[in-house]
Amino acid sequence: MRRIRMVSPVPGLPTGMVVGTYDQYEQAQQAVDYLSDHKFPVEHLAIVGTDLRQVERVTGRMTWGKAIAGGLATGAWLGLFVGLLLSLFTDEGWGTIIIMSMAWGAVFMMIFGAVGYAFTGGRRDFTSKSVIVASKYEIYCQHQHAEDARNHLARLSLRTG
Repeated sequence: MRRIRMVSPVPGLPTGMVVGTYDQYEQAQQAVDYLSDHKFPVEHLAIVGTDLRQVERVTGRMTWGKAIAGGLATGAWLGLFVGLLLSLFTDEGWGTIIIMSMAWGAVFMMIFGAVGYAFTGGRRDFTSKSVIVASKYEIYCQHQHAEDARNHLARLSLRTG
């Protein structure tokens, strides 16, 4: 009987030792790339962001006009996509199908955008973008390869420092 190993789609916390700590993700990524270039078995590594913070940048004021215009634009794009798909499967004039799909999509999403904005009741009259950032990034390595990883990364520090 053959055993099947189930792999979780969401990895757990890594095990091993910290072999490098960096202030920016790009630096940690560069260190792992350096190890890869030097034939280090990178499958034993993990980059872990610590001290996570959610940063929300306010990008502007939300108004009825923006809610309706955003819905209209989204609906038109969605309608274009649906219209292009429908036009592949019909003998009718494809231009008419695309235009009608865009119009119906724009109207529907315009109404949806207005209703959605009305339901906020003025509690969120701004637009924003959110991102999660880490204060530092650590490279973890399995114990049996940690010393070798540290030695490689020490040479990287000497070359770039």
